[in-house]
Amino acid sequence: MNKLMQFSFLLALGAFTLFTACEKEDLNVTEDVEFYVNSSVFDLEERGNCGRFGCYAFVFPISIQFPDSSTAEVEDYENLRTTIRDWKEANPNAEGRPNLAFPLEVMDDEGNVISVASREELTELRLECRKEFFQKRRDKRGKHRGGICFKPVFPISVSFPDGTTFTADSPRALKEEIRSWRRDNRGSEERPGIVFPIQVQYEDGTIVDVGSSEEFKALREACSEDEEG
Repeated sequence: MNKLMQFSFLLALGAFTLFTACEKEDLNVTEDVEFYVNSSVFDLEERGNCGRFGCYAFVFPISIQFPDSSTAEVEDYENLRTTIRDWKEANPNAEGRPNLAFPLEVMDDEGNVISVASREELTELRLECRKEFFQKRRDKRGKHRGGICFKPVFPISVSFPDGTTFTADSPRALKEEIRSWRRDNRGSEERPGIVFPIQVQYEDGTIVDVGSSEEFKALREACSEDEEG
């Protein structure tokens, strides 16, 4: 092999090695970002014991606060994951994870909608929940995608403790009406609840009729039983 051929071979080998190293580095960065996204969603659900494995479900939209104190409102789980991913890619050296911003609303297994004004209220609500999925699965939080297996089909009606009802045509309308009622009835310990029957839509698009709070709770429990293993 003459010197020119030898030089060309070494140059090609170096370029290939550099390209391979860059590919591996990009792959590692992508894996790190996805681990961050999955772990962040796990942590957010754990703090409220929400999601298919918890006692409650987030009523979207919700707001989250990042370690740099910036906030973002997200419309659903897909938007939540995208928002966290975008922030992490823009802040690759950040170590902290996002927190829930207050106030927020969650729905329990029977369709009652609960307003949560602070971290302390969320802690109290969390103590009412006896499910221990998150404590058992913390070592797998990097693989946790989060979410629920179905969502209510709007419009839905909500019954308030004072006997009035409201029909919401979107999750945002529901949230705004719940907050308005809560502001006007701060002393009430009762909670608004969904008026049954309703319909729910599963992740595969299937729509199911739900006739009562008992049926709603049974569907929620079936979601966690199907996925927990």
